[in-house]
Amino acid sequence: MTVAPIMVGVDFGGTKIEAAALDMTGAPIVRKRLPTPGDYDSALGAVRDLVRAIENETIEVDRLGIGAPGSISPKTGSLRNSNTIYLNGKPFAQDLERVLGKRVRLSNDANCLALSEAVDGAAAGAHSVFAVILGTGCGGGLVIDGKLIHGANGIAGEWGHNPLPWPSTEELKQAPRCWCGQQGCQETWISGSGLQRDFFEAAGVRATGKEIVAAFRRGEPLAVAALERYIDRLARSLAAVVNLIDPDAIVLGGGMANIDELYDRLPSLIRRHVFSDAWITRISKARWGDSSGVRGAARLWAND
Repeated sequence: MTVAPIMVGVDFGGTKIEAAALDMTGAPIVRKRLPTPGDYDSALGAVRDLVRAIENETIEVDRLGIGAPGSISPKTGSLRNSNTIYLNGKPFAQDLERVLGKRVRLSNDANCLALSEAVDGAAAGAHSVFAVILGTGCGGGLVIDGKLIHGANGIAGEWGHNPLPWPSTEELKQAPRCWCGQQGCQETWISGSGLQRDFFEAAGVRATGKEIVAAFRRGEPLAVAALERYIDRLARSLAAVVNLIDPDAIVLGGGMANIDELYDRLPSLIRRHVFSDAWITRISKARWGDSSGVRGAARLWAND
């Protein structure tokens, strides 16, 4: 069928790939999903198939946005720093352009979340927005006056691989090795997998994030202690961001953002570490949930 001009985006995640078409006001037209394949060539094919499926229900487009874990190296043009390991070192954007026959603009998945939420999401109207993904990993993105900030080296907002701020003696001793090669990265503490690891080390029981949260709400002591540690670590990590860029709004996305208790507890814990006598930054859950990434990817060409 023929529709009005559209924006198309693809969110390349660790477990799923989602493609979506939006009209020029941001209203969704159609969404498609596939499981994330386990190898590079299959991943290229999956994105191609999703985009074709979108076009079959809308119109053919000549360009689209891609959100993916990691970032493009300004030195090589290849993807790097991705926790989807097989993407690293590959000219992902160029290969997608070849496979799709379209222009591709690629940005970090957390950048896409930040752009989506700053334009018409939980932080709409804010001057400066820091958005984070708290899922399998831990990513961040920064938008100022509606403009996505990539940085001179393409890593603006990549807070997940900073060390955990104000660590205790025990945290220094227990700091886990990160997949990036460093030790004690925030990602190893405040991602969903970080919560699961911490709970297992304390309780000797493997549990999913949802199971730990459910046990916390039942008042089970080991789960309560684990989530208390998690919230305190997240607060310290966000306080370091506040002290650096002092955003008007912080938006949380990813699976861990669905823990409603975060929004009651974080402000007072963050305030302890903020270098100011006043702190009014608002903290919100992503308005668009797990669709924020694909919505932001679709908007990567919007200013053109």
